[in-house]
Amino acid sequence: MKSDFSRRELMGGSIAVLASLGVSSAAPKADDDTGFKLGIASYSFRKLSRADAIKGMEALKCRYINIKDFHASMKSTPEELEQIRKDFENAGIKILGVGNISLRKPDEGEIKRAFEYAKTLTAPVIVMAPSVDSLPLIEKHVKEYNIKAAIHNHGPEDKAFFPAPSDVLKAVKGMDERVGLCIDIGHTTRTGANVVESIKMAGKRLHDMHSKDLGDLMNKDSQVAVGEGAMPIPQIFQALMKSGFK
Repeated sequence: MKSDFSRRELMGGSIAVLASLGVSSAAPKADDDTGFKLGIASYSFRKLSRADAIKGMEALKCRYINIKDFHASMKSTPEELEQIRKDFENAGIKILGVGNISLRKPDEGEIKRAFEYAKTLTAPVIVMAPSVDSLPLIEKHVKEYNIKAAIHNHGPEDKAFFPAPSDVLKAVKGMDERVGLCIDIGHTTRTGANVVESIKMAGKRLHDMHSKDLGDLMNKDSQVAVGEGAMPIPQIFQALMKSGFK
């Protein structure tokens, strides 16, 4: 495993996760000797049908996906979800997560449906937007299903819930370690937090990462192709390596 990344090496290894941001589709494998599983959040393909999203991933040679309900409706029957899973698997694509799923209310039935949805799709992680009040029930289901809960921080606009990674980590302190964080690096910098230090602070509670780059780290409208902005991409991946994140 390499202990250091040049910008060129990193962009080569990260091409799949950057596809929706305009990076060339002449992509190498989405994982390499670092062990990272680089994939696409299907929200990036929200304007495409499931079949076209799969075609796009095949063209990019990307083997991992986090499914949003655009491509696997939570209203689907278990049989329909099983077929959706097979559609991705037959294309050589593994479902690494589902969501983002809003779980603001401490409603046990709603939370259980989310975990059943993930279980049927064989997803090991649910990316979610809960409230502090719903966390005890979420932890209960994490233990029951052995599916990780990755709470997505949503930046300064989400001040009533989880703007920064530190807000997530404070709320889950003392809970099962499988209740943790999906760090959105763009939203993180816009809160004024140091994204590299946030990754280090999360440690084993970091269960997923959503990547983007910004020309201005405080401006959500300044999004650019990853590697062309001000985001400290090499340092981010170095921190991920040191934490053992895959």
